[in-house]
Amino acid sequence: MAFKVTGGEEGEWSVLQVAGELDLVTSPALRQRVHEVVAEGRHDLVLDLSEVFFCDSSGVGVLVAARRLIRSCQGRLRLILPARGGLDGSHVNRVLNALGVRRLFDVYPDLAAAVHEEPLSA
Repeated sequence: MAFKVTGGEEGEWSVLQVAGELDLVTSPALRQRVHEVVAEGRHDLVLDLSEVFFCDSSGVGVLVAARRLIRSCQGRLRLILPARGGLDGSHVNRVLNALGVRRLFDVYPDLAAAVHEEPLSA
């Protein structure tokens, strides 16, 4: 599967759906898309990572940088890591936990929850 970032809007939220491997080669593309969304004045962002099957430290770096950027704009960042990742672990969820940064993010099981519900605990 090739890396792909597609965008859209869901109410007040900008949504970026990410698919493929989030690594040293592909993470700059996600970083660029996040910056484009913020430059458009959209500071509430959902990153749908449900189709990301590999994430390395550079991908995590992009997620942490996105959080920092959004927070500097008084915005909100939410990640979608599907419920099926809770027990057997989506790759992104496992990497975030292993690096000790999972608690930094508001995580949701799907898009509907991300745009309508309060954050789940880390």
